[in-house]
Amino acid sequence: MKLNNLQFFAVDAWISSSFPIIRMVLIVLIAILSLALILCILFQDGEDGNGLSAVTGSSTETFYAKNKSQTVASLLKRLTVILSVTIAVLAILFFVSVAIYNGN
Repeated sequence: MKLNNLQFFAVDAWISSSFPIIRMVLIVLIAILSLALILCILFQDGEDGNGLSAVTGSSTETFYAKNKSQTVASLLKRLTVILSVTIAVLAILFFVSVAIYNGN
């Protein structure tokens, strides 16, 4: 059995004709989710990494610190992770579709 060309990876005609549309949809989704990720990151507060809490006597045992998981900041952090993982998965799917069908 000679394997000069990879004909055993051939797909049906309707599948191969839909790959450009699938790639276009993936690119549009990646672009929209990337803009949402940028906005999500811009709305987050910066970390206050002064390290002066020992000098000033401030404590993290406040009501706000105990209920921080229910705040908007926590929601934005979770949304950042979800959006970035979704973008990574869509990018992998895009490049897998390019590897399967290169437009020939």
